[in-house]
Amino acid sequence: MTAVFLSRTLIVMKILLLADIHSNWPALAAIDEQFDACLFLGDVVDYATNPVQCIEWLQKNADYCVRGNHDHSVAQRVTVRPGGTFRRMAAAMRPHHFEVLSDSQLTWLAQLPVTQQFTLGDHSFLLVHATPRDPMDEYVAEVEPQWAARLEHVNVDFVCVGHTHVPMDLTVGNCRVINPGSVGQPRDGDCRAAYAVIEDGVVEFRRVEYDIEQTIEHMRASGIEEKIVRKANEVLRAGGNPTAHGLNED
Repeated sequence: MTAVFLSRTLIVMKILLLADIHSNWPALAAIDEQFDACLFLGDVVDYATNPVQCIEWLQKNADYCVRGNHDHSVAQRVTVRPGGTFRRMAAAMRPHHFEVLSDSQLTWLAQLPVTQQFTLGDHSFLLVHATPRDPMDEYVAEVEPQWAARLEHVNVDFVCVGHTHVPMDLTVGNCRVINPGSVGQPRDGDCRAAYAVIEDGVVEFRRVEYDIEQTIEHMRASGIEEKIVRKANEVLRAGGNPTAHGLNED
């Protein structure tokens, strides 16, 4: 990474915006971007089986990170409640997480802040995984009145969020809400890894193909039950759960 320091202010030209990696290392590794700063919006773990490399990449490359609901649950060793497809996937893969993650990596997850507010260059940012009202758990789709209520006391240029796994670009008053989509488990019908770049205040949403089979084979090699692996394969190749409708079960 390159950065210019001037009077203690970080002057950033190009910002890489990532969310919802979900232990999918082949998807993260496929993102080949030069950047001056990297912002991560939560949920590096669950749903796939390579949390270690994903965490190590963030520790090396991300300038600001926030905690997602899955990061919190894994760090606190929370048992997944019974439920639908995504809950079953998380429940099947979480014991593997507990086996491969070190104590220091679990502590890193537990200590991630739930919000981050700062200025980079000429723009101010607020990072949360979900919404400013409920930073880790609340789902809000691209509905301007709902977001206006949640931004009532927020005074920044960009609010950057994840959680829904669906890209979003919404302007509410003087604030722009950006969701880059999911790196590791997109749910907008496009199987490619999703992310965004903000360069001099201009936002560009980008997609990149990755080797889904490599992700699936890593699950098998990690001892994940075959019926869960087959469902994960179906979800990843369909760009989301093909039998689900709306936002649920993150």
